[in-house]
Amino acid sequence: MLAGTALLAAALTACGGGSGGSGAGSGSGTAETKKKPDMAMSVNLTGDQAKPGEPVKVTLAEGKLSLVKVSDGKGGELPGKIADDGRTWTSERNASPGTDYKVEAQNTDSQSASARFRTAAADKVNKVTINPGKATAVVGVAQPVSIVFDNPVKNKAEVEKHLKVTTSNNTEGSWGWFKDYTGNDRVDWRPKDYWKSGTEVKVEMKLNGVDSGPGGGMFVKDYDTEFKIGKDRRLQVDLDTRTMTVTEDGQAVKSIPVSAGTPGGKKASWSGRMVLMTKEGTIRMDSQTVGLGDSYDKMVDYSMRVTWSGMYIHAAPWNAGYFGRANASSGCVGMSDSDAKDLFARAQVGDLVEVTGDGSKGKADIGNGYGEWNLSWDEWKAKSALAGAAQNG
Repeated sequence: MLAGTALLAAALTACGGGSGGSGAGSGSGTAETKKKPDMAMSVNLTGDQAKPGEPVKVTLAEGKLSLVKVSDGKGGELPGKIADDGRTWTSERNASPGTDYKVEAQNTDSQSASARFRTAAADKVNKVTINPGKATAVVGVAQPVSIVFDNPVKNKAEVEKHLKVTTSNNTEGSWGWFKDYTGNDRVDWRPKDYWKSGTEVKVEMKLNGVDSGPGGGMFVKDYDTEFKIGKDRRLQVDLDTRTMTVTEDGQAVKSIPVSAGTPGGKKASWSGRMVLMTKEGTIRMDSQTVGLGDSYDKMVDYSMRVTWSGMYIHAAPWNAGYFGRANASSGCVGMSDSDAKDLFARAQVGDLVEVTGDGSKGKADIGNGYGEWNLSWDEWKAKSALAGAAQNG
């Protein structure tokens, strides 16, 4: 029996099998009641302030368990398994904070016992922001699964164990941890190679009852999302030729004269492999918000974000004289109104954006947008907390 647990005993009454005869209405026998021995059961969580964030464990003093059910009163149950010796049952998931639970158990002699407890509320609650969200049904081949946490996550390996990506074609991929552009902890799931068009993806985050670690708080709900991979579209910007080549399913469909960031300083464009993050349309762009003084403040059409720090692909009619001739923007990739309108209609969130050539300011930090495609597969896998735990173990 576990130390510090409450012992519950249920005395059950077994009813005799009815009449002694086999014919209907014989009624000549008298039913006997025999009291079976009490079933002694202990549960590791007790009272109305039980500690959340750990599994529920049910133990028999003697005999073997045949069935255990732990329900939360809201229609939910904690799944679990009976040990090989039949003496204990342990839930596969942790008890959630601020939740009433009922434990019902039965042994192989058909005796039963029950118990109730309530877990204490979480001192601090951690939440997540998920991308793609449920509203984003179709994304491009470079789109990772991205989870940003409100509070710090010290127990990264424990959290990662509760994250699962399922695909329709067994796509190989891995989680990787790093800091988001906001400074918050973030974990992304990236395929080994770009997604295949038509792949269906389901993400399950069974975080309810998982502890983030010191300073992070506990999760009090599960999360999930799903999406589908659309057309294989890639936007390839060559800084040397000032041209964007748009490919779809491996075939070039359009060549667009562009003017990218001015080389040699803060106004240069980022290079490397990035991802089209959002399609924001007409927005106000103010250079002061991205540390470029009073260089510009204007409404910009057909805007599509590439980094959190303010690199966009958009219409830039004021730079018409530079398209295909010189890189003279403040860091974005600009083009004519007509080309931008056409590209905005074609493009989807998650499309690959690749910038090559001279004059860039290098690759953006991995959390400044979706920069994981600039890492090799081995470099990316090494960012998994579980990979690190395996090496340290």
